[in-house]
Amino acid sequence: MAVRTTPSKSRVSLDRSIERMRKQLTEFGPFLGKGKPTRSLEEFDLETERLIENLLGQASNLLHAYEYAELGEAAGLVNMTDEAPEGTGMDSDRQSLLQRGRVLESCVSELEARRSAEPKKAKIGRTLIGPQIAEHMSTEVRSVSQDASLRKAGQLMQQWKLGSLLVTNSQSYVGVMTDSVLAREVVANGLDPNTTVVKTCMRSPVAAIEGSRPIIDAVRMMKEQATRHLAVTQDGQIIGVISVSNILRYYSGVA
Repeated sequence: MAVRTTPSKSRVSLDRSIERMRKQLTEFGPFLGKGKPTRSLEEFDLETERLIENLLGQASNLLHAYEYAELGEAAGLVNMTDEAPEGTGMDSDRQSLLQRGRVLESCVSELEARRSAEPKKAKIGRTLIGPQIAEHMSTEVRSVSQDASLRKAGQLMQQWKLGSLLVTNSQSYVGVMTDSVLAREVVANGLDPNTTVVKTCMRSPVAAIEGSRPIIDAVRMMKEQATRHLAVTQDGQIIGVISVSNILRYYSGVA
């Protein structure tokens, strides 16, 4: 019987990749005040970019995330410039460093997930390791009736300090109303917010993602669907909402 060597070789390669990425994360510590750096931050960034590209691919979202973190522009993670990050009480340089660290942690998690999935290729799905969406979502699910006025929707967003509301038809969630859509429809199209109902402007169907998925998957879906808010599900039921702000707080190291 022929001996199959590919899986073991692949696993060894992933083990080495994880070890190298963990070493890079350790070497990043001094830039956060955990010792004295042995080189400049610019040199470290260049090496890290090459490492992520080599281990995860040039098209990896984590490579893009690291590049944005260098610029201090984590909002660019989802290409939604109309969503400003919430105040964190930290200066931009510190936030940028924390974002770098979070991206490196996500790189390790991604490689570990690939290693865990390697011997289980025949199974559907993959083992997930690392920060999950459910750990960083907003657990309060706020909604508005599809028959409510746009003014009512705007008032609820202001009251609850939210950028989006799920829309209901009394039986289920049928769409999403966001602050940007509200402003665009009312201002740009000259709609009367007192007489126009939510269902005429809502986004449907609801863009949703499983809470067990990793944070980076939420970033990918937001990019693909050009949205800043996703409903989070568990066993087919909506249990929360994750937004650009939630993701920025995670990458900035803010609880």
